[in-house]
Amino acid sequence: MSVLPAPEVVERALRSSRADEAVVIVTDAHEASLRWAGNSMTTNGSSVARDWAVVSIFRDGSGARVGSVSSTSVDPADIEYVVRASEEAARTAEPARDAMPLLDPDAVDADTLDKLLDWDGEPATTDIGVFTTLAGDLATGFDGADRLYGFAHHQMHSTWLGTSTGLRRRWVQPTGSVEINGKRGEGAELASAWVGTGTTDFADVDTPGLLAELSRRLDWSKRRVELPAGRYETLLPPSAVADMMIYMAWTMEGRGAHEGHTAFSRAGGTRIGERLTDIPLTLYSDPAAAGLEYRPFVATSSSSESLSVFDNGLTAQRTDWIGEGVIESLVYPRATAAEFDAPVTVPGENLLMTGGSDATLEDMIARTERGLLLTCLWYIREVDPATLLLTGLTRDGVYLVENGAVTAAVNNFRFNESPLDLLRRASEAGRTEITLPREWKDWFSRTAMPPLRIPDFHMSSVSQAT
Repeated sequence: MSVLPAPEVVERALRSSRADEAVVIVTDAHEASLRWAGNSMTTNGSSVARDWAVVSIFRDGSGARVGSVSSTSVDPADIEYVVRASEEAARTAEPARDAMPLLDPDAVDADTLDKLLDWDGEPATTDIGVFTTLAGDLATGFDGADRLYGFAHHQMHSTWLGTSTGLRRRWVQPTGSVEINGKRGEGAELASAWVGTGTTDFADVDTPGLLAELSRRLDWSKRRVELPAGRYETLLPPSAVADMMIYMAWTMEGRGAHEGHTAFSRAGGTRIGERLTDIPLTLYSDPAAAGLEYRPFVATSSSSESLSVFDNGLTAQRTDWIGEGVIESLVYPRATAAEFDAPVTVPGENLLMTGGSDATLEDMIARTERGLLLTCLWYIREVDPATLLLTGLTRDGVYLVENGAVTAAVNNFRFNESPLDLLRRASEAGRTEITLPREWKDWFSRTAMPPLRIPDFHMSSVSQAT
């Protein structure tokens, strides 16, 4: 079977449409993965897939009905079938609350447009060859005494967006990560540690450095100390900070805040303008952030409180969610922004926090009289949306810091904390660095965070997990 180029799928679907308006989104995904366990490679492979969707819109005065149908078929004969199914879904749909005019082709400036209009470009590809250097460096680690487990993943997603108004956009998104888990000892003496990093092409992955850090953390576990639940001065590394901030960012929806459903609500409006901390921390998303770039326009086949199908092609720009300690922005699709007289704001696909000092995590450890150092967080779940209280577990290394040095490993804990409260109570923020979130990596991997010092992090109970 001949596989049509993605741009041709878009154009054929649009020509076939009988709706008042239509949107077509095609994503070609090339992925490669590598897995190892017990100091030997276990599996590797690569895959190619296509996912595409047709959104049909029927107008009725100022209102609209929307239907969306997705497919993974590469059979050209299925294009008309998917278009008709989308139209039927639209005819039977309830009126869309987010109805707005579709964007015109010239909705962005010429310089930006040039970057988005390589319309006939080939889909970007990858294969297991991207892991050549990584695999060679891991082989050295396999010769050691520690047992190594892990996974590396590389994705190249090429997206084409076309609308019946003539708008055309294309973007290639590279995403990669490597995680290494090291284990030492057996039974009650088992120690486990984790390191990970994000990347776009694996050329910048320092595998020897990751293995050295893993070994250092396992060395810290030679001495064990059992501690009870309670509140401890705690150093959160950038990875743990990222996981907490990502969850907070996912709840920063303007409608929910105005309607009193979220932790960003207050009587008569939202908490925009409220100061969270005197540390000049700025939390922002920026599609042009070096090394963390993401698709600079909206491409969605369904509407939510954060995205609208009517906003397809809308340019994403830098947004400061928190500016120098003050809540500055929430997410508003165009219809929601018009309803609440707020600025249109596109949710970000990266998250960065700056405004701390130049202190490294090592510097912060050296200034700690007694406290805990975490590695990462796991199984994070929401307890109370009104306060954004989250619960979860520590994992793969909680360490005791005494008189400026790590002296032992301690047991794991369940924690109860709100990322909003963490920002309020943080007594120190260090130097921002690109980091890989442990919990949310599969959904959100592009982050840069500083380590934070929390004087009274709440370890609500002891966990037996390793």
